[in-house]
Amino acid sequence: MPSTFDTVADIIARTCDIPRDAIAPDSHLLRDLGIDSLDLFDIGYALDDAFGISVPLERWLHAAQMKATAAERRFIVRELCAVIDTNVAAAE
Repeated sequence: MPSTFDTVADIIARTCDIPRDAIAPDSHLLRDLGIDSLDLFDIGYALDDAFGISVPLERWLHAAQMKATAAERRFIVRELCAVIDTNVAAAE
């Protein structure tokens, strides 16, 4: 079974046409990978489907636009994976 990171990175690469090897655990979705808000929503839907949970990317994006530092951190791939793992464990 692939790791959460592998699944997330594959979804990002496929959804945004970003080379898979350009996606690292410390990559920031918006700054480093250049993902825009529309692609971010597509990633969110794909993550929801892949993991069977709801990832609140829309709420995080709004908080980041309001300059909430904690929300900005959520767009680092490693942090996103940790949230996914926590939500999947809580759903079991």
